[in-house]
Parts: sequence; C-alpha cells; structure tokens
Amino acid sequence: MEHLFHRLHLHRNNKLRAADVLQITKHSLQTHESCAEEELIQTFLQKLLMMNYRARYINVNKASEHDRTQQRHTNSSEDIGDIFKVVSLSNEGKSQFDLIHPMDVQMAVFHCADGFLKQLIVTKLSQCQYALPLLVPDPFTQQIEFPLWTFRQINKSWKMRNINNEIISQNQPIYKAQTPMVSFFRFGSVSSSKSQLMNSLINEKHNTFFHRNCPGSSRTRVLMDGVVEIAWFCPSGSYDDKFNDCVAFCNLHGDVGDHEKQLEILTEMASVNVVLLPQLDMNDRSAEKIQNLFRITKPLICLFTEEESTVVKMKKGKFKIGLKDRNQSDVSEELRRVINDCLSESSSIFTLKDVSKHSDIRVDEENDEDCRRGREAAQQMMSLLEKKDLTEIKESFLPHQGKLWHQWSQKNKELHRPQADMSEMEISRKKTEMNNIRTQQHESNSGGFMKFFIEEMTSNDKHDMFFLKWLRILLDEYISADLSALHHKYNEKWSTVVKLKESHDKSEQLKTEQTELEKISEELQAATFGMEHIMREIGQIYESCSSVRKNKKDLQVHFSSLPSRAAAMMISGFPLELMDGDAAHVPLIWISAVLDELIKKLGDQRVFVLSVLGIQNSGKSTMLNAMFGLQFAVSAGRCTRGAFMQLVKVSDEMKTQLNFDYILVVDTEGLHALELAGKSTRDHDNELATFVGGLGNLTLINIFGENPSEMQDILQIVVQAFMRMKKVRLNPSCVFVHQNISDVTAGEKNMEGRRRLQETLDEMTKLTEDCDAECFSDVIRFDVQKDVKYFAQLWEGSPPMAPPNPNYCKNVQELKTTIMSHASISHGMMLTDLKDRVKDLWEALLKERFVFSFRNSLEIAAYRRLESEYNKWSWNLHTTMKETENKLHNKIENKAIHEVDETDLQRELKKTSEEVEKSILDFFEKDKDKHILIHWKTSFEIRINELQGNIVEETKRKLTEILQQRHLKKEIDDQRTHHENTLIEKSKKLALELRNKANDEKTLKKEFDLFWEQSVQEIIRDTPAIKDIDIMKDVREILSDIYGSVSVDQCSKSGDIFSVSSYSEYVKKSRVTEKDKAMLDYGSLSEEDEAQIRSLVIDIDHQTAKEIQSFNIPKMGYNISCIQKLTVTIKSRVTKHEEESVKYVFKNEFFIDLVFSICKRAKKIITDQHGLFRKANDPVIYVKKKREEYYSIFEKNCHGATSAAIFGEIICQKLKEPIEQSVYKKTARDLADEMRSNCESLNGNRSNLEKHILTKLANEENFDKYMNYIDNPRDHFKSFIRDEVSRYITEFSVSVLPKMKKNIELLQQKIMKAAHESTEHVQVNRGDVGLWLKRFTQQLSDVLIFSEKDLSGVNHDDVDDFNLLEDVIRNKLSVIMSDISRINRETFDEKLDLKERPDELLIDHFCQCCWVQCPFCAAICTKTIENHDGDHIVPFHRVNGLNGWFYRRTTNLSTSICTSAVASDKSFYPNASDDKVLWREYRKAGGVFAKWSITPDLSELPYWKWFVCRFQKDLEKYYKKTFEGSGEIPDEWRNHKKQDAIQSLDKCF
Repeated sequence: MEHLFHRLHLHRNNKLRAADVLQITKHSLQTHESCAEEELIQTFLQKLLMMNYRARYINVNKASEHDRTQQRHTNSSEDIGDIFKVVSLSNEGKSQFDLIHPMDVQMAVFHCADGFLKQLIVTKLSQCQYALPLLVPDPFTQQIEFPLWTFRQINKSWKMRNINNEIISQNQPIYKAQTPMVSFFRFGSVSSSKSQLMNSLINEKHNTFFHRNCPGSSRTRVLMDGVVEIAWFCPSGSYDDKFNDCVAFCNLHGDVGDHEKQLEILTEMASVNVVLLPQLDMNDRSAEKIQNLFRITKPLICLFTEEESTVVKMKKGKFKIGLKDRNQSDVSEELRRVINDCLSESSSIFTLKDVSKHSDIRVDEENDEDCRRGREAAQQMMSLLEKKDLTEIKESFLPHQGKLWHQWSQKNKELHRPQADMSEMEISRKKTEMNNIRTQQHESNSGGFMKFFIEEMTSNDKHDMFFLKWLRILLDEYISADLSALHHKYNEKWSTVVKLKESHDKSEQLKTEQTELEKISEELQAATFGMEHIMREIGQIYESCSSVRKNKKDLQVHFSSLPSRAAAMMISGFPLELMDGDAAHVPLIWISAVLDELIKKLGDQRVFVLSVLGIQNSGKSTMLNAMFGLQFAVSAGRCTRGAFMQLVKVSDEMKTQLNFDYILVVDTEGLHALELAGKSTRDHDNELATFVGGLGNLTLINIFGENPSEMQDILQIVVQAFMRMKKVRLNPSCVFVHQNISDVTAGEKNMEGRRRLQETLDEMTKLTEDCDAECFSDVIRFDVQKDVKYFAQLWEGSPPMAPPNPNYCKNVQELKTTIMSHASISHGMMLTDLKDRVKDLWEALLKERFVFSFRNSLEIAAYRRLESEYNKWSWNLHTTMKETENKLHNKIENKAIHEVDETDLQRELKKTSEEVEKSILDFFEKDKDKHILIHWKTSFEIRINELQGNIVEETKRKLTEILQQRHLKKEIDDQRTHHENTLIEKSKKLALELRNKANDEKTLKKEFDLFWEQSVQEIIRDTPAIKDIDIMKDVREILSDIYGSVSVDQCSKSGDIFSVSSYSEYVKKSRVTEKDKAMLDYGSLSEEDEAQIRSLVIDIDHQTAKEIQSFNIPKMGYNISCIQKLTVTIKSRVTKHEEESVKYVFKNEFFIDLVFSICKRAKKIITDQHGLFRKANDPVIYVKKKREEYYSIFEKNCHGATSAAIFGEIICQKLKEPIEQSVYKKTARDLADEMRSNCESLNGNRSNLEKHILTKLANEENFDKYMNYIDNPRDHFKSFIRDEVSRYITEFSVSVLPKMKKNIELLQQKIMKAAHESTEHVQVNRGDVGLWLKRFTQQLSDVLIFSEKDLSGVNHDDVDDFNLLEDVIRNKLSVIMSDISRINRETFDEKLDLKERPDELLIDHFCQCCWVQCPFCAAICTKTIENHDGDHIVPFHRVNGLNGWFYRRTTNLSTSICTSAVASDKSFYPNASDDKVLWREYRKAGGVFAKWSITPDLSELPYWKWFVCRFQKDLEKYYKKTFEGSGEIPDEWRNHKKQDAIQSLDKCF
C-alpha cells in the first residue's frame, strides 16, 4: 500500500489542494496520451478537470515500461530454441513491476485530496458519466467513510412520462433525489465481469464502471476492494429508455464475503439485489449470506456464471439467470427486464442522505469540524428563508439591489447621457437625486439574512470556505424546484406566443399572452437567487455607505472591511460579479474597492485578461469550466447574467515563461439573452461586447452551430466593438471558437468555413461607419488560419446519459494552448491598471459616444511617468550644458577663447547625451507599461534630439553675446585694471621710500591715508562716476516723444494692465458689422477676445523679461537704449497681433499702459542689476572696497617682504571676487539639483507642480492670488517656485552652507594644484615668473574669471622664489576661503547674478512649456513643449465663470463646465457674435476653439466647485456680474469642503 503511494509521489498527510491542481502549470498545457509513472497523478487530474473520460485510460510511456522490464542477461547458446525456458525466465519477478491500476490512481488521489478537491474530483467524475465512490474503506484502517460532501454539487436531469404520457422534466441535486436503487455483489471469484454487465444496463457505449477488460486494467489493484461505487441511469423521456425512471446502481468491488458492513448497508437500502456467483454450494463460506438474501422480502436476482439457463423465477421476487456461454446483449436485456419488473412492484426508495444513518461508518461532513460548522451556519441562514415566496425573497431580503439600485443606475446613465440644454443646475439636481437614493439605500434595513452572512463572512474562521460552499449548495437546492416550474411555465407560454405570431394573429389574445409572458419573465428574474445576488447586495451596502460616508447602524462590522472579504473569496476561486446583469450596470465603487484589496493581499500582480463573448446558451461557461476547472453557472436555468471575473493562478515555473501571475477570466451573459428580449438588446449587446472586448487582452468569440443569421448578428457586434477599441488605441486580440461542428476532421470543410468567416468579417469591417480599414485584420490582430478553432459536439451521444466527447476535450486543450501562445506575447496588465481600465471603459460606455468619451487612465498614467522621466532627462542635459556654459564663459572673460564652435558644445554634451539615450532605452524596454509607451518612443526621441539641438543653439547664442559684450566692455575692464594696478605700483614706490620708518605705525598710516586720498581723487577726476538711474523717467521720455506728454501723464497714473478684469476699455472696433453690434451693445469684449488679449500681454511680458536678461546689465550697465529696445519689441508684437484676424484695434492707452506695466515690473530687476554693475565699476565704490587690501600690501612692502610674498598676496586679492562668483554659481546649481530631487512640488513634471500650487492656494484662501493664478499662470508659477526656493533655504546654515563649504574646498584644491604644477613646470623648464603666471592662469581659465591681464601693470619681474609664492598663496587662500564661507543669505542673494540663482534655474526648467489657456475656462494646457504639435489638452476643466463667461443678454456668470457642456446640445456664441455653435461641435467656432481637445466627462471635480462657492462674492465683484438666474450655483456644489477639493487634485494630476 505504502509502496503504491510512494510510486505515485503522494503523501496521505500532505493533502492535495484544489488551488494547487487548478493553477496553470507546464504540465497542464501539454496533451498527454501517455506519461511517465511519476506524472500519472498530474495527467489524470488534468484530463479529469477537462471532463475527458479518457483520464482513466492513460498509458505509462515506453521509457517507463522499458525501465521496469527485468532484463535477463544469458548466453545466446542457452536461449536458442528453448521457448519454455525463455518464457519461464521472463515471468520471474513479473508481479513486482506491474503497472499501476487506473482505479488505484483515482482512489489514491481521492485519499490524498482535501475536502474541496475531493468534491471537485467527484463532480468531474459525474460529468464524465463515471460511477462515484459511495462507501470508501480507509486503505490502512479499513474504517468505512461515506463521502456525502463530495456529492453536494452534483445535479442530475432526466425526463419521464406520467400516466397521461406527458413528459415531465426533473432537475435535482443528486443527494436529494429519491430513486430506486439496484445493488450488485459478487461472491467468490467469477469468470464474468460484474461491472461490465452493469455498464450494459446503464450505457453500453460507455464504461460507467471500470472493469477488467478496460484499457490499463490489471489484477493487481490495491485500493478498490470494499469500495462501493454508485451511478444513476437518467431516462430521456423517449420510448426506448432502458428504465422509465431514474435508477441508482451500486457496485461493491471485491468479494462480498469479505465486506459484511457494505453488504448490510446495501441490502437494507436496495430495491433490488443482484448477486454474481459461480454456482450454489452449501459448503461455501458465503452460503449463509446468500441464504439470508434469499429469505428477505426484497427482490433478488442471482447470476450464475457457470450455468447456461435463461431467466428462471424461483419464487416471487427471486430470479436466477445463467451466464455461461450466453450472448452478453441477451443477458443484459433479460436482466434489464427482470429489474424493471422488480422495480415496478417495489416501493422502496433510496436517497444518498439515508446512507449516513448507518452506524459504524464515518460521514465526511460530520467528521470534518470546519465542514460541519460551515453547514450549520449555512442552514441557520437558510432557515430565515423558510415559507417565503421565492419571487419575493430578493425584494424582502436584498433591498439594496432592488428598485433603489436600478433607479440609481438609470439616473447615472441619464446623467452621463445629457439631454439637450442640460445645465449644471440640472446635472446637480440629478446628482442630488442619486445621493438621495444612496441615502435611502443606506437607511434600508439589512435584515437578519444579510447580517448573518456578513458576520460569517468577516469571521475569518477556517469554516468560511465551507460556509460559502454550503450556502451556494443550499441556495441551489432551495430554488431548483420553483425555478424549474417557472421555466416550464415560461416555455409553454413562449410556445403559445410563437404559434399566435406565426398565424399572424393580432387579436387581444396575443397581447394578453405577451403580457403574461413578460410577467413570467419578471417572476423568473425575481426567483433567480444565488450567491452572486448576496455578493451584489454586499456591494450595494458598501457603495451606499461609501456615498454617505458612514457605517450602517445595523451593520456589525465597518463597511470598509467588506471588500477585503470579497477579495479573499476571489483568491479562493469564487467568481466576482463585474457587471450587474439585471441593472446592466457596473458597481464601480465596489469593484474598485475589491481590486484594491486584491492588490493588498496579492501585491500588484500582472494578469492576462481572457474575455468570452457569444450567443446565450452557446456553451461559453461550459468551455471555460472544462478549460480551467472553473465554477461558472452552466445550467440552462442559471445562465450567466452580466459579467463575472475569476482568477486562475499561474504556477511559479510558468510565470517566467508567460510573464504574468494570473489569468483573469471574464465570462459574460449570452448575447441576445431571452430575458432581455424587447429591452434594447442591441444596445445592451454592443455595450457588453465593447466592455469585455476592451477589458480583455484576448477575447474568445464563441459561435454555436451554423445558423447564418445568428453568426451574422454576433459578428456584426464583434466587429463594431473591436473597431471602437482600435479608435481608442486598445489593442486586444481575438480567437473565434466555432462549437458543435459535426465533422471537425473535415479539413477542406474547415478551410471553406474559415474563408467564409474571413469574407464576412472583412465585409462588415468595410460597412462600419467612419472606418478606413480594408479588412478585419486591420482592426485587430487576427490570423484566420490560427485564430479560428472548430469544436466537436460536447456530448458523445444523446444526453442525459452521454459522456463528454473526448474530441471536445481535445479541442479545449488545443484552445488552451492557443490562448497561452497569445498570452506569452501579451503584456497583460497590472491589477492597478485593470482597475483603471474597468473604470475607463464603463465611464466611456455610460456616455454612449464611446470613442469620443474614452479616457485611457492607463495611457494617461504611463504618459505622466514618461513626462516625469523626460523632465529628468532634460534637467540632466540642461545641467551639463550649464556647467559647460560656465566654463566657456570663464574662458571668454579670460580671453582664452575668441569664438564658440557648435561642435565643441556638442562634444561637451556627448557623454550626458549617451547616458540619457541609455536611460531612454531602459525606460522604454523595462517599464511595466512598455507596450503602451512604445506609441510615444519615436516622438520622445525626436523631442530629446530637438532639445539637445536647442540647448546647444541657445548656449552658443549666450556665449556669442558674451563674446560681443566682452569687446564692448573692454575699455571699462581695462580702465579698472589700470587703476587697481597703478595703485599697487604707487603704493609699492611709497613703501620703499618709507622703509626706514617701518616701525612707526602711525607715520605709515598717515602717509598711506594721504597717498590714498590723492590717488582716489585723481581716479575720480579722470573717470566720471556712474549715476543712479530713473527707469520710469526714461519710459515717460520715450513715450512722450511718440504720443505727447499729456497722454503719457494720464496713462502713467492708471492701474496695472496685468490685473485688470477686462480689456474692453483698451480697444475699439476695426470693422462694425451687424453681427458685431451685439458686442457694442454690451460694451464688452467676447470671452475669446479677452483671453486672446490676456495671452498677448502675458507673452509680451515673458518675451521682454528674456530680453532684459540678454542686456546683461550687471556687466554692461544700464542706459536708456534698454527701454528703447523694449518699446520696439512691445510695439512690434502689438502690431503683429492687430494684423491677425481680430475685429478690434488697440487704443494708444493700451500700448502706453502695457509699456508702463512691464517696465514697472522690471524696474526692481533692472535697478538691482545696475547696482551690481555700479559696485563693480564705479571707482569710488570698488576702490574704496579694496582699501584695506592695498594697505596690507603697502605695509608688507614697508617691512621688506620679498617680491614673492607680495606677489602672492596680490594674486589672492585678485582671486577673491572670481572665487566668490564661482562658488556662488556652483552652490546655486547644486541647490537647484537637490530641490529637483527632494522638494515634493519640484520633483515631478509641471502637472505635479500645479497640484502643489492649487493646494497652497486652497490652504491660503487668498482671492487675489487665485485670480493672479487664473489670469497670469506663468507669473504665478514663477512666484511659487521662488517661494519654494526661499522656504527651502530658510535654514541657510543647513541647506546652503554645507554645499558652499564643499565647493570652496574643491576649488581651493584646484587652485593649489594649479599653483603646485606651475611651480614644477617653471622649475623643470627653468622659466621665470611670467611662465609661472601664464601656466597658473591657463589651468584655472575654465574655473575662474582670472587671467594674466588682471596683473598687467604690476611689476613682478623680480619674483624668483616659487615655493615661497606657493606657500603664500596657500596661507592667504585659506583666509579668503574662510571669509567667503561666513556668508549669510542676504549676501548670497545680493552677490549672485539673477540668472544664476536657483529659483531662476528652476523657473527656466519648468516654464519652458505650453501656457495656452482654454478659451472657455482658462485651464492651462498640460503639454510640456511650447508650440507643440496637435491639440491643447487638460485632464480636468473648470467652471467657465472663472474666466468671465456669462449667459447671453444677462449679467449671470456661467456655471457650465467644459467637459459636461461638450456632452450636451447647448450652444455658445464665440466672439459675442450671433453665430451660435453647439458645445459638442465647439471646434466649428474656429480660431483658438479648434485647437483644443475637450473630452466629455462628468467625473467629480470638487476643487473648482468649492472655489466658486467659497469666493462667490469676490468673483461677482471682480467681473461685475452675478451667479444668479441661469448661472445660479447648484446646492450640491456647496456640499464640497475644502479638504474634498484638495483631495480631488490627486485625480487630476
């Protein structure tokens, strides 16, 4: 016994679980007609789960046989001619290597399986029309077990005739069925096969009971003796049925003499006993048992294998039949006739449950504590349903999913499919109605039934799974009888209606019959009550609680725990309803919550979604159950409604091969469902096909039979669904499964079928509206040779006794292989992506206009990640080029280079460019959504190349400007150097004269002060001082020359043009037509014109800001020509705008105020920059600043310091300012780089930045700042970035000083290295101080602005101690570095050039993007490139009133939101004209309207609704209009709190 289990690799204590058997393994994907012995269990289970009755006929392959064949090595001479000896030798040891008996394989699995797997095995055996274990002795203890639990899921259907010859249909759980039972035994060893004889009675074409003549049978079976198997004969209602009623047949294996307990049980329960024995023998050990059987009143039939007689009636109810040398069919017919006669006179009834009444046997249900507790809980729950009308149960016990849920679903569809002129007020009213329905749902009493279920469901005990299984079993039992009667009633009524229609009867009778049919249909729908309805109720309880944001009073647990239990059920193998088939609605909140919990439990696993579509009752669920061992409902009375999803686990070994963790199977209700007849089935079918087709990575299209009209219908639905997928860039694949084909071996016929299918699909593709595809394969990946599968008929014969067709099972296996082939090249999707895909598909379907409405969240999320990565790539490229620009700038200032070559810049960028290219490649190849990102790979590669070109071009432009400015400021620089060096030489000369007074400090000080005053006065006399500037005075002067002083004085007193609410006062009409009079009547510009002018003002401001930077005022200084250039630029842009197709011209006041406003904004920047220039170049300032340094050198000269020491100090004095600038710049770049990584608002793309801006605005609740953001978003972004930088460096000693000290240290090392190498160079080449200085400055030319010219005029010819020079520089440099490191924030800001500041670096990075605003609501386009190709887009729009839009001929601000308006038939008037344009055709308005893509969307966006309510009065005052009348703010908007508004931003960005 143990040896058998060992050979099969089974361990009785290590139970096999259903979950392990049902997962996708390498073995399960292969077809096995034979296998190695160690694979017998896997192969048996694989075939059995696929309902392949050949599971019992598996051959052990040749290799295994060969390995176990005992080889005899003898001399050839001994073997020749001696057949007796050879045969004798080959028989030795034979029994030791016998093959394992097929029934031992089955029973070994049975003994080693857990309760759920046992039940699954027995259910599948029943589907294969095999006998089932009824009494099973333990192979080690011989304790008999009755596995009642394993029968609980088996239903049997049969038909029989009543006394009126009417056919009566029966469908019952087999454990409840009351039938006669015939038991078969054998005494001793008999020559005939009892099991084979029984098969001839039940189904002569199928081996219901395994017998000695079956393939693989042997005499060495180990586990079958004492096992009682049971099978049922189910009549079909035909006249040639072998038995007129359902009859149970029990077969005791082995000699009954050895199994007294089994004999006792069977004889007591049987209606007829049949005994096989060789002959009667009084001395036989079993004689007494036979005598007892003869004495009891129950009929007895003795079959004697050694007698030749026909039927002999020994006495009433006692018969004998001889078997010897008799024809098998004759014996079978005689036996059948006798059994029928006996049954007709017997009233004995057998039910499975009665077996458990016998003592000394173990009943699995009672022996398993978890199973028993689960049953008790389920029975307790079912007791609540007693004496309730089945058609009223759902309404009474499941109130959340009835009328209220259906009403909510209908309202939701109406909301997403707005009628003409639906306003925000009406939308809000519908939402309020929906909220009220949710409140009613929430207030509904859950009742004891659901309370009990939820309590059990959330108990987390081991018996949970048994409880759920039991509940499903008991519910099926509860409804089966009534449902069967209703179906019968429905069919009869349907037949009546059909006959009346065929006779063209249009009388009242037809209407009456149709009404009654509809009523029966509703009763049928109400009576269908299963686990899916209970889970639907759970879902609605959760959704109602989520909507009102509080728990139900009568709910014992918090509602937030419910999705977790549903997720656990999914993991355990239960299907989850995805679409409610009754309400034709997806409970999105519930499904999303369950998927979230699934992710928490499993991790964000990758799944391959397999969807199935087909006509109702076409065998979809049966096929899936066979393919994956699933448990979708398959009976005709319980067809799938809506859509269900179920997880199939992929084994660890297959995960790497298939690249996903689970298959998610989505099964759907049949298309053309009878229950939906007359209820917009076409729309429903299209929705369903689009939904599951879009969800699936692969869709199986199931076609049953060869009905041309049905094929035409389903193909049309499928083609249209896949066409929608193509248009929204979803790329599933499909396989057609053609079921119930009579001759699947006819290759030519199948080729013809494929050709016709291809032609039909191609034709329908061409006929589809708005389609540019020529054939079906242009729409979806489809190969007619590989992706069309023909299936044999499901049954091998006529039901109900026919087993499944093995060819059908083979076809299922081939299809499974095809599916896995598709799966292996599919990217599948993550569970998080699945959640988004469900949401996107359903929301698009709700809006009817699927292609126009579909919002692919997965694509959007992937694109956002790509944008974030692009930001990193562009930042790296910019940072590298900034470093290069700084080095070359230093070289230009040092006159080390005199031109800039583009190829040099490209070379400097090459390394970073290659790193970026590698990063791009890695991202597109390794990202989890690489199959989606591939759409943008080429465009982003082009963008990066263009960016590199632009960076190089811009850097060259800047450096070329520096080169040009170097020439312009040469005189200033030379003059300054001359003054400084002259002072050094004069002080040196004075020091030589005063050396004899070196110890008299006062005298030296007095002499130096006198010398200093005289020298400074000479410099001032020779060099005019740099005066303060008055920018606004220069502006007035320039504008007065153009417009006269009066106009300018008037305008200069006006307000800021950037903050005006309307530009109407600044324009006049260029051409007044009849259509334009509307605008004149109202004295205002259209919203579009206002937006255009605002955009113009912002663009000019941005352009002039750039131009001011290009003036390089800190180096070149300011003069009035700067304002003249700005004025020319502004005038040019304004004129260009007027020349475009606008209906107005600007008044002079516009230009004047625009110049004033821009110059007022720029005043501080220009003044500050000029101040820097003055500090650096005004001799009074810069000479005074260096007084102490000059005195130090003078003092050292007086004390006789060497030339090297003096020269070293002069060098350090000259280095101090360049060092400061270099350190400040590098620190600013490091700071910007760190903020890009560490600062939440700055570490993503611009959308992320905008989210933080809006969050800050909401927290501050400052209306003026809001309007600045709405009217001038770019300025507001800049201001926010500056604030972020300022906040970040508040702790200056923490955020800035450490970086500065690090940069100081690095720079000090570079300088000392340059000094040391220069010293070595001079010593090696025996050079002088000139060579030393040349070498020293060359090595620092790209690090510091410091060159030989800075020391021209300083006499250093006598310097010859270079080691001392190096020491002096080292010591003095440390002092300088220490001084620089003591900097504070104010000094840092003051000394750092504006364009080098960290905030400006970040502004330059984030603000180089599109700033075009929606012409309706002023939302900012989210594209990250200025002047980008394609439409402007923004994920969420705003309330139009924020941008000043109002209702025509009123002063009512608009409450419309673009995304809901474009879904309606409302109109607007572009440019305040009489040209009415439908919102849904907004592009027809032309101009800026045509350049925007606005997708219909009613998704909640509380942020701007909250804003309008919070700042209603401020907005009304700002626009001088009100939110009244047509623009009244809906009450529902006022429910949004600030926290809701802030949280909603996470959806948008």
